[in-house]
Amino acid sequence: MTSSTASGDTPMATTATPPSAPAVMLSHRARMAVLGATLLGLFLASLDQTIVGTALPRIVTDLHGDSLYTWVVTVYLLTSTITGPIYGRLSDAYGRKPLLMAGISLFLVGSALSGLSQNMTELIAFRALQGLGAGALFPISLAVIGDLFSPRERGRYQGVFGAVFGISFIAGPFLGGFLTDHVSWHWVFYVNLPIGIAALAIIAAVLPSIRRASGSWRDIDFLGIGLFSAGVVPLLIGLSNKGQPDSTGALPGWLSPGVGGLILVGAIVLAGFVLAEARAREPIMPLDLFRNRTYSASQAAVFLIAVAMFTAVIFLPRYYQAVRGVSATASGYEIWPLLLGLIGGSIAGGILISKVGRYRSMLIGSAVLLVAGAALMTRLGATTGSPVLWAWMLVVGLGVGPSLSGFTVVVQNCVTPERIGVATSTLTFFRQVGGSVGLAAAGTLFSSTFANRLSGAITAQGVPASAAAHLTGNQGSLTAVGDISGQISAALPPAQHDLVARIVTGIHDAFAASVAQIFWLSLAASALALVAIVVLRDVPLRGGGQERDAGDMVAVA
Repeated sequence: MTSSTASGDTPMATTATPPSAPAVMLSHRARMAVLGATLLGLFLASLDQTIVGTALPRIVTDLHGDSLYTWVVTVYLLTSTITGPIYGRLSDAYGRKPLLMAGISLFLVGSALSGLSQNMTELIAFRALQGLGAGALFPISLAVIGDLFSPRERGRYQGVFGAVFGISFIAGPFLGGFLTDHVSWHWVFYVNLPIGIAALAIIAAVLPSIRRASGSWRDIDFLGIGLFSAGVVPLLIGLSNKGQPDSTGALPGWLSPGVGGLILVGAIVLAGFVLAEARAREPIMPLDLFRNRTYSASQAAVFLIAVAMFTAVIFLPRYYQAVRGVSATASGYEIWPLLLGLIGGSIAGGILISKVGRYRSMLIGSAVLLVAGAALMTRLGATTGSPVLWAWMLVVGLGVGPSLSGFTVVVQNCVTPERIGVATSTLTFFRQVGGSVGLAAAGTLFSSTFANRLSGAITAQGVPASAAAHLTGNQGSLTAVGDISGQISAALPPAQHDLVARIVTGIHDAFAASVAQIFWLSLAASALALVAIVVLRDVPLRGGGQERDAGDMVAVA
């Protein structure tokens, strides 16, 4: 059994087989109580990502903040993404309990203040505070599973955590729409309070404080934290700007200062961060972990699967709203097979890992399903039947689901117990950045494809080229959801108003073809993820009981 020092692991210790029993010895009842509390915390963070989107149109109308619309989401993404690896590293050194409780407390304070906001500036500031707390919820909640359960047991419970993501995608739009329509948008934020307070109470009562090593604030990697924050902020803002149309309705180019310029600045600063981390005594993102082939391949696979997943989750509801004409809330439920596959795949994958004690074959199989699902989705059209589309979405969901639980088990199995927090938080970071990169690239591909196909799709319906020319200069409004017949009529001379129905059909064809085109991006990303998974070493997951070696015990207060 390889031991580790208080100051950090050697490269050999990093790749050693972890102990076969959990780091924290609790009764089954206490473990289940902690599991329930951390599930509530994880649900808070994942629900917030879906519930707010439904209420945003009403919020910006009441607070008169149309020009700041995207910042309500962007600032939350920024602060939660930046702080994730920092929380993970600090929780390894100072314990999960204080960091998790601090994160939930910040999240609840930010939620309460967001609900009390009287203008957009206040809301954006308080959403940033919410994100500062949310950064702790994902990585530390997942790391707690690594503490409570043996390597082989973790898959079963990580699968439940993965299912929380799917449930939040179902509950978020419904709850957000109901509260906004029947109560007040303020309650979109207040609803977090009772759930969070319950989670805090259970964690405070049951979760022990774990002292892995003596730590001091002087050991904190302040330079790494500063460089990491300074690099990730412009990177994420640049990626967010890529998906936001300018005043003319067009998306900015990759080489524009607000996109490419910010991404370049972020990349340069992050290069400095890597150099600083290589010399830091207690780095927030230990680079020696990436010497482990399985660890590095897992981070790459999670990044690529996020690219594929977010494309489907974001653009399929938009397809239903624009082409099928359903409401925003209803579009969220039209993708139920995707969510069913995601939830079922996550739970089943976790159970399978725990039962078999290996993960590589299961992850390869799920990646093959994702490749197949993405390939099927490239055939999407305006007239694709619902049963066929539901089957395709189910395949995609089954391909994504196991990755939500499986890779957390893999990276936790790659590292020694005192590095579970930083390994898990790094995985969360790559998943979030992968989603941002995927959405930016998908938005660009969608817009360019729609521009190229619009005129041909309209004329294919028997519409004269002269009528199509009146519309192709205003493509931004044609991709809007809802009934666009009035906008088309206003753009055409009265003599051509009888062409509106055929023009709408052509626009729907172009829109569907553009959504189908972005699944080629998902296909490429999932194929590369499959390659990364093939590289993984299939290290057996040991342990199912409460045994452990005396040399691996940690201090519990």
